[in-house]
Amino acid sequence: MIFTLIAVIAIGYQAAAIVACLRTWIAAKRVPEGTAPGPVSVVKPIRGLDPALREAIESHTVLQGDYEFLCGVSDPADPALPVLREFPQLRVVNSSTRTANGKAGVLIDLVAAARHPILVLNDSDIQVAPDYLRRVTAPLADPAVGLVTCLYRPIGDTFAARFEGLGIATDFAPSTLVARLAGVDEFAMGSTLAFRRRDLDRIGGFAVIADYLADDYQLGHRIHVLGLKCVLSDVIVDTHMGGGWRQVWAHQVRWARTIRGVKFGGYLGLPITNATLWAAVAAAAGRWELAGMLLAARLAMAWTSGCLVIRSRDVLRLFLLVPARDLFGFAVWLTGLFGRSVVWRGLRLRLAPDGKIIP
Repeated sequence: MIFTLIAVIAIGYQAAAIVACLRTWIAAKRVPEGTAPGPVSVVKPIRGLDPALREAIESHTVLQGDYEFLCGVSDPADPALPVLREFPQLRVVNSSTRTANGKAGVLIDLVAAARHPILVLNDSDIQVAPDYLRRVTAPLADPAVGLVTCLYRPIGDTFAARFEGLGIATDFAPSTLVARLAGVDEFAMGSTLAFRRRDLDRIGGFAVIADYLADDYQLGHRIHVLGLKCVLSDVIVDTHMGGGWRQVWAHQVRWARTIRGVKFGGYLGLPITNATLWAAVAAAAGRWELAGMLLAARLAMAWTSGCLVIRSRDVLRLFLLVPARDLFGFAVWLTGLFGRSVVWRGLRLRLAPDGKIIP
């Protein structure tokens, strides 16, 4: 009886995710043309050479609209600097602010150097289209909106990275859409954070979140506390991912432990929605019909999210590996349930139960 209830919940989640994905897909076709509400400062913290960094930087130098582009580094010998110097259109900010979260220190100095009232921040590996700036800042013309964020399309440069991207496109992305469907809008993603400088000042700037690993979530949460909405743009940006299995595992465990620190209760409940896991349990118990229903629901949801919404070629190529990725994800979840250390950009960090970085 209990197992049947869990299976019903898992199938119900897949159905909710399909609805959320279809709503997003339909809404994206109806988004009206918008304009940026003013000049924009695009800021990008850099640490090391990401896959396709040159292409990511170049995409930010040909944007439509009135903007400046700043990249920040904390190491004068950062290997990314020669790439940045290829683009005279951008300003390089040498950051000297040291914080527990190194990226937050760079962001403090980037914001101080930026000139405009609208700020757009994204991670160093994010690649965008020329109309990106107009589309992600247009919602800020509404005074009730405080932050705009984006889903992202993973593009793997190795098989391990493509396998990891399969989870992002078919598991993480739909979970974000389900949360939004349920009315949860306090979180944001480092793929894009567009907001007003005055709202950043109202929450105390990046200094107040500099001790947290999940700085993007903290920014969205605190702007939401101001009574402002965090909205999801129709834009889907690209991120190039590389590395082998060791890097993929470390990245996934870091992500899992970060989520655990942000929403512990929600983290504990994640396996209930893993339809592949319960399909395997059902098959082991000889309940093949239930296993087939669970797996069919999961694959339908994966296709709707990965192919229809995210439009990922890697999902099409690796679609039959979705069940294997889900079981891999459960192993990551188990590992993330315990332990306090994570690896970020080659640095090993220890986390407090609330997600703060322990000095």
